[in-house]
Amino acid sequence: MATKKIECFIDCVSPYSYYAFVFLKKNRDLLEKHGVEVEFVPVFLGGINVGSGNKPPGELPAKAKYSKFDSKRAQKYFGLSFETPSFFPILSLRPQRSLIYTKANYPRDVYETLWLECFRAMWEQHLDLSIPANMLTAIERSFPDLKDVEPVMKSSDIPEIKKQLTANTEHAFKDCGAFGAPWYWVSDGKGRAEPFFGSDRFNFMWEFLGVPCCGHEVLEPGVESHERARARL
Repeated sequence: MATKKIECFIDCVSPYSYYAFVFLKKNRDLLEKHGVEVEFVPVFLGGINVGSGNKPPGELPAKAKYSKFDSKRAQKYFGLSFETPSFFPILSLRPQRSLIYTKANYPRDVYETLWLECFRAMWEQHLDLSIPANMLTAIERSFPDLKDVEPVMKSSDIPEIKKQLTANTEHAFKDCGAFGAPWYWVSDGKGRAEPFFGSDRFNFMWEFLGVPCCGHEVLEPGVESHERARARL
């Protein structure tokens, strides 16, 4: 049988990517009990916006105004608290390339630790990760062995790493229909795959995957979804 899988395309410049990352990490153990694999894929959100024709909130005043309300609601739900940094948005090529390199050369837990440190640095500590010294801080927090710090730091200049980030980004908007982040390409293990967008549609994703749930909450195997239970009443 094919694997049930969630490919999650994210960029540290996106606060909604942060919410999605935290939520999927929190629920990964339960999802694995249901046979669902989760993979985080670094992309360049600026490239997705250009390739898809989408415009970020900063370029649309109405969207920017609404985002202030929406982001606070999301932070409360996902257990986070931060303000938008004054330098937002950034050109996120440096951190995203470092994540590409780490994903290819280190265990999953190290790779995802770097994701978390990048999100924390960007959103909670207001460190502009396009600046090398700030990116170095995030890398040093992620790699206890200092011998790993220099190669990860230098990886953003490796031509193959640059090409891989471009390939990931083009795959997201050309093949998977992405116009923002977080973007998901979800395979149900039965030959079907569909896109999902944002950090507030997990209930639809669980339904597509056949995972029992109560809203966004993933339930243990053998527990009936509340929606299914209500349908039988």
